Amino acid sequence: MKKGKILVTGASGFVGATLVRKLIESGEHVRGFVRAGSDLRPFADLPASHFELAYGDITVDHTVFRALYGCNRLFHVATSYQWGARHPKEVMTSAVLGTQAVLEAARRQKLDKTVVTSSYGALGISTSQEPMDEGHEFNLNDPEVYVEAKRRALEVALEAAHRGQPVTMVLPGSIVGPGDRKPTPTGRCILAYLRTSPGVQVSVPEGGLNIVDVEDVANGHILAMAKGKPGETYLLGGQDLTFAELVSTLSDVTGLASGKPGMSASTARFLGGLLALYSRLKGEEPLVTPKLLKGYTSGYAWIDSQKAERELGYQHRSARLALGRAVAWFLDQGYVPDRFATRIRLELRSA
Repeated sequence: MKKGKILVTGASGFVGATLVRKLIESGEHVRGFVRAGSDLRPFADLPASHFELAYGDITVDHTVFRALYGCNRLFHVATSYQWGARHPKEVMTSAVLGTQAVLEAARRQKLDKTVVTSSYGALGISTSQEPMDEGHEFNLNDPEVYVEAKRRALEVALEAAHRGQPVTMVLPGSIVGPGDRKPTPTGRCILAYLRTSPGVQVSVPEGGLNIVDVEDVANGHILAMAKGKPGETYLLGGQDLTFAELVSTLSDVTGLASGKPGMSASTARFLGGLLALYSRLKGEEPLVTPKLLKGYTSGYAWIDSQKAERELGYQHRSARLALGRAVAWFLDQGYVPDRFATRIRLELRSA
C-alpha cells in the first residue's frame, strides 16, 4: 500500500487525537477532520509539515469527500460517546448515518483502505467470566442508546465490506489514559472515584469490564490499517477486571478506597437509578443509567484479543498501568480539586 495522506475523523477526540499523534510520530502525513468549534488543544504542538485540519460533519458525505482529497487511507473514529443522552436521536444519527456517509465518501474517493472504530459494546455481554471473541452475538435487550448505536454502525461497516469496500473494523474495550479531555464516561467514573472515595472498603456488584490504554488502542488502529484484512473485525482489549478488582486496582494506585464483591444486582440498579435521577436534576450527564445497569450488572464485558495479537501483532499493557496513567494525567491537568488531590498517593511507577 503506497503512502499518501491519512484522514482521521473525530481527530480532536480522546482516541482520535492520540491516533493522530501516533501516526505523525511514525512519519505519516495526517489530515484531522473536526467539526467547527472543536477543541484544538490536542494539536497545539504538531508540526505543520505533517498535520493539517479539515472542517465538516461526518453525517454530510460531501464534506467528508472534500476532506479526503489527496488521501488514500481513512480512520473513521468520530462518535458521540455519552450515557443517558438527552437527545438519543443525535447519538444514533452520528453513529449510523455518520458511518454511512463517511463510507460512501470513501467509496467515491476509491480509498485504498478504511479502518472503522467500533466498540466491544457492540458484542453485548457475557453472562459468565468467559471472554467474548469477535463472533459473539449481540444479546442485550433494550440497551443503552450508545451501545445500540455502535451495534448498528458496526452493521453498516460490515455491509460496506460485504459489498467489496476495503473496510476493517476495530472494537476497543473501555479506554482510559492520558488525553481524556472531555472526559469520556469511563474517565468521569474514575474522576468520581478520585473526588469522592473515602478510605474504607466499598461493596460493589458482580460483573466486570475490560480496561485498555488509549495508546494501545491507537497502536492497534495503526496495525489494523497495515495488516488487518478487509471485512474482518478485531477486538483491541486490555485486561479483564471484575468491578471489585477495578476499584481495588485504583485503590492500589491511589491509596483510596478498595472494593469487594457483595452488593446485589438489585441494590446496584436501585442506587444507580437514584444517581441517574440526581444527575438529571442537576443537569449533568449521569455516570450510569438504568439501561446500562440492567445490561451490565452481574454481566461481564470481558473480551479476548487473541485474534488481533495473532494477526496484527497487537499488544497491550496492564490495567494497573493504564489506570495509573489516567489518574496521573487527570491530576497533572487539574481535573481533581486540591482538597481531594492531596489525599491521593499516586504510585508513580504505575504511571
